[in-house]
Amino acid sequence: MTDLALPATRSRADVNPWLVAGIVIIPTFMEVLDTTIAVVALRYIAGGLSATVDDGEWVITSYLAANAVILPISGWLSARLGRRNYFLLSIAVFTLASGLCGMATSLGQLIVFRVLQGLAGGGLQPSSQGVLLDAFPVEKQGIAMTLFGLAALLAPVVGPTLGGWITDSYSWRWVFYINVPVGLLAFAACYAMLRDPDYLVKQRTELRKQPLRFDGLGLSLLVIVMVSWEVVLSKGQEWDWLGDPFWRVQTLAVFFILGLIALIFWELRHPNPVVNFRPLRERNFAACCVIIFCAFAILYAASTSLPALLQSLFGYDALSAGLVMSPAGFGALLAMPFVGRALGRGADARWLLAAGLLIMAIGNYWMSQMNLDISPGQVVWPRVMLVFGLSMCFAPANVAAYLYTPPLLRGAAVGLLSLLRNEGGSVGTSMAQTIQERRDQFHILRLGESLDSFNASVASFLAQARGVFLQQSGDPAAAQQLAWQALDNLRQQQASSLAYFDVFWLLAVVTLAPLLMVLLMKRSVAEKGARIGAE
Repeated sequence: MTDLALPATRSRADVNPWLVAGIVIIPTFMEVLDTTIAVVALRYIAGGLSATVDDGEWVITSYLAANAVILPISGWLSARLGRRNYFLLSIAVFTLASGLCGMATSLGQLIVFRVLQGLAGGGLQPSSQGVLLDAFPVEKQGIAMTLFGLAALLAPVVGPTLGGWITDSYSWRWVFYINVPVGLLAFAACYAMLRDPDYLVKQRTELRKQPLRFDGLGLSLLVIVMVSWEVVLSKGQEWDWLGDPFWRVQTLAVFFILGLIALIFWELRHPNPVVNFRPLRERNFAACCVIIFCAFAILYAASTSLPALLQSLFGYDALSAGLVMSPAGFGALLAMPFVGRALGRGADARWLLAAGLLIMAIGNYWMSQMNLDISPGQVVWPRVMLVFGLSMCFAPANVAAYLYTPPLLRGAAVGLLSLLRNEGGSVGTSMAQTIQERRDQFHILRLGESLDSFNASVASFLAQARGVFLQQSGDPAAAQQLAWQALDNLRQQQASSLAYFDVFWLLAVVTLAPLLMVLLMKRSVAEKGARIGAE
């Protein structure tokens, strides 16, 4: 058990851990922000580059696919290059790619630069998380994960608002240019302050003595799996899922399933796997992976459905919708200090996780009870509750996940958890879009069953509308046609609102499912971790 105490030994013990935390969360915030800030600018990007909106979605898909490929192998790259070197390289390439994205003159160029940006960005979250875990002693790792959570949670909340404001006030290109000065500042600070701890230096020295046996087959299988997965999630609804007449979804689904089976089989038997699945053998880590995956799926599903509801049915522009969603960031700011203090005082992470999931479920259920007559303030508070609940889950899940994970497997564990966090967001976005569109069709059909001229309410509505339009046009035939069109518009509006509220209701139910994983976890207390490290 002595190896669990290794991270306490650092080559730069004189460096203030709070200063280290302040500089490493900047790249994390920048990378997570880039997953959402470009979403609100897609229509402007497509128009500016003479492309369709559907083709413009590849700007998001390409970034997520590249990010998903690099995250599982970030531990392998970090071990061989050195965590500090890999972190600095990721910041430099991400900053350069951001500038190139802003200068792109065609959609093809932008997609290529976004792939480069995603490959570099995949190394930022795991590296910064590993630095925080090593900078703070075991009993204060709850505070470290709280700081990391502030960046990982506030970025997707702030992203749509910031992206809408930049796009409306300046240009979509500044959505990418904004990363350049931030990236340069982060690179300079990290270059000056960061050093690898002794156990990582020793590990890298031992690896260099061994012959390089790169797992090329494992990397190839990983690329097939993650690219197939991301394309299916992004384009599945557009291509009608398994009903795709061109068999694109079916083919990608076969590649994903067979590739995943082959990847797991190969990597578990390879002496130097490019993707190390061994951390999943630890019960706490596996349970936290499921919880984080579900929690971020719910966050992103609600975060994409709510602004779509506000813009399509309430007439909000992108900036106004973002301003309504932004106060949820205060929920994170309120929850994080409370959670960090509770973990520092020995609170069991399992109970904080359970409380956070319950609060998230209440927030989603609250949103499912909204109607078309609400004010902006009535949208703010359910969203605040949702983000408050997720904030209560994030730091405890990260503490519990790594508490029993050996330090030598920590790099692989951080990469896997970061991958599942990001993929949860992709699944949630795709799930919300699919459910909303299909429930919209369902409600339109159900509402249309009784909307005929024999219905007394319909006849009354048509008579009143016909009178209004007759006064405006003076044409009885046109007034009759406009009255029926108004009725159809009202039906579509009502059906669309019911579909969005169905999404929130389903999210409330799904939020309760990860509670079962909490019951399977071992006791997760900071003092417990400190005692284990001392044994």
